[in-house]
Amino acid sequence: MGVCTAAGGTLLLGAQVAGAQTTATATIGAGTLNVVVPSTVSFSDTLNGLDQTSTSPLAVDVQDATGSGAGWNLTATSTQFTTGTHSLSASATTVQSAPSDACDAGATCTLAGNAISYPYSLPAGSGPPTATKLFDAATASGLGDQTVTPTFTLAIPANTYAGTYTSTWTVSVVSGP
Repeated sequence: MGVCTAAGGTLLLGAQVAGAQTTATATIGAGTLNVVVPSTVSFSDTLNGLDQTSTSPLAVDVQDATGSGAGWNLTATSTQFTTGTHSLSASATTVQSAPSDACDAGATCTLAGNAISYPYSLPAGSGPPTATKLFDAATASGLGDQTVTPTFTLAIPANTYAGTYTSTWTVSVVSGP
């Protein structure tokens, strides 16, 4: 500590402390891009002599832990609804309006910036045709864990045969909008 004497008194000066700097780093590795879909989607209706529609939501959990901001898109395709002897139209399944999108509980996410136009028609055929974009996340969106929920509408014409119709759906997530 320094001491300075002035007329009639003593002034104590504070000690000089040398400072040091350090650089902190955080290495954050990239995770994966993944999609989880429910194992079943169910429609149920009773024929009444009129054309009808039945709806069912499909909660699709998209996990973008890549940290790239590259965006992603959901693609979908299906086989035609059939009882084995009777089939619904290949264009029977649609999404009429934009799906809802929300961050999963416990996740901070950047919601997807969807640019797909609706209504959307789910491709269907005896063998699944080429998948088409159902929903997308623009560049710099869709990061984190979120659930996209499209509501599917199934058209049931009045002349449909009664029975249990089945279809196999494939929903995939692909990097890039």
